[in-house]
Formats: sequence, structure tokens, C-alpha cells
Amino acid sequence: MPSVFTSDLQHKAQCIVAHPINPPHYIPLVEVVPSPWTSQTVVSSTMDIMRSLGQSPIRAKKEVNGFILNRLQYALIMEAWRLVEDGIASPEDVDQAVVEGLGMRYSFMGVFETMHINADGMEDYCKRYGANITEVCKSQTPPRALGGDTLATINDAMIKKIPLEKLKEKREWREQRLAALVSHTAEMKSQENTN
Repeated sequence: MPSVFTSDLQHKAQCIVAHPINPPHYIPLVEVVPSPWTSQTVVSSTMDIMRSLGQSPIRAKKEVNGFILNRLQYALIMEAWRLVEDGIASPEDVDQAVVEGLGMRYSFMGVFETMHINADGMEDYCKRYGANITEVCKSQTPPRALGGDTLATINDAMIKKIPLEKLKEKREWREQRLAALVSHTAEMKSQENTN
């Protein structure tokens, strides 16, 4: 959080965090995080600079531990861990649920957009499913420690799928897939803009 390391600086109003997502040359999202004393001019300029570089900036309205994307990712990691630890699903099936389920639509549509079109708008979605979502989420606390037997189970599954000596090769594969997705996304946006 920028306030942690800028509070004593003479020109702290000029300090801001631009948090990229890895690998940043394929993933355009950048989180722009001002401290409470960062000037609005610096925030606006940073957003403009990020856009001029081909990045897609989002602005945190206030500081939060872990940034926006990481907090969303950590919620998914924690629930994935819980599903394996509680014997509900295998690591392979959890990954498949993300790759062939959530990931498919979340690559081009956000959480709230998905909710909005999966019913007759946001209000209808919350009316239909809100109580059930809240009830399910009650069972998702407290956070689990990422270790122990569950770590061994997940690690064994990942080593079987991607041996450690193949990690570099898998990272290269991931980057090729991300490059193809970036290209496809740009093509789709271009087509949407011409219609």
C-alpha cells in the first residue's frame, strides 16, 4: 500500500502505485493505487500514461491489503483449497471447473456482467440467488492454512500433470496461449466496434 512507504516523503502527493499483472506484456490490466494524499492530477496522469502504453488501468478508490485482482484470486484459491481439503473435489476437477467453466466466460465478461445477464438483470439475479449465495458463503470461513496433507495432495496432482522439470516449458506454453488470447480479444473488440 502506498501510504506505508510514502507517508514521510516530502513530495508524497506525487507518489502512486501502478501494480501490473504477470506477465504484463500479455495481461494489460494495471491497478492504479493512490494513497490518501496522492493528488488527483497524479492519478489522472498515471491512468492516461497506462492507457497510452496499451495497458488497461483500473483505479482503487482506496488502499486495501493485497490489491484488487489478488484479493479476487485469493478468494478463488481459498475456495479451491477448501474443496480439495474437505474431500469434495480432486485438484484436477477443481482446475477443470475453472478452465472449462469460469475461465471461459470470465476471459471476456466480468463477474457482475455475468450475474446481470444470467437473470433479468442484477436485481433479479440477487432476488433469485442472493440468499443461497449468502448461505453457501457462510460455510467458506475461516480461511485455511495452505499446507499439510492438502498441500501434499495438490502438489502430487500438479507434479503428475506438470513435472518440475517441465515448468519452464509450461510457462512458455502459457505465454503462447495468452498471446493468442490477446490477439483474439483485440480482433473481437475490433469487430464489435465496426457493428
